[in-house]
Amino acid sequence: MDASALVRDTIYRSTILLDQQRWEEWLAHCDDRFEYAIRAFSPEINKDVTYLALDRDGLASLLKLLPKHNTDHSPLSRHTSVYTVDVDEAAKSAKAVSSVIVYQTLLDGINSHVDAGESRLFIVGKYLDTLKIEDDKAKFLSREVRIENRRLDKGSHWPI
Repeated sequence: MDASALVRDTIYRSTILLDQQRWEEWLAHCDDRFEYAIRAFSPEINKDVTYLALDRDGLASLLKLLPKHNTDHSPLSRHTSVYTVDVDEAAKSAKAVSSVIVYQTLLDGINSHVDAGESRLFIVGKYLDTLKIEDDKAKFLSREVRIENRRLDKGSHWPI
């Protein structure tokens, strides 16, 4: 498999693992130096806002605590489309830009206008990924989730 296809496959497989909340398997696709962040641009203050920024160890700790969080367990479903993959053969790395749309299917109604079982748009954004390529494997070095939303709801402490 060529490097570009390998990167795409890794991004798509990781999306499935996130949807299934298979956190440990998802982390296995991340290098030990992995950095993860969720950010949005705020036109009100004309600056980026960082909602979450963790290294791999910090993210692993967060994921271990997820079962103990008081959270909305309504599942998130990610629709990811890889737009570009730029491979740097010399550096054995790649940068990828993907569109991501996340839907949430509600287990409980949130008000009189939204019923249980209804799906709603949760987040719109992009994945800005950097991956290393070694031994016919691609591993995430970093992922910045650039979201258009500036208001996050319950469940947003899950990796997006």
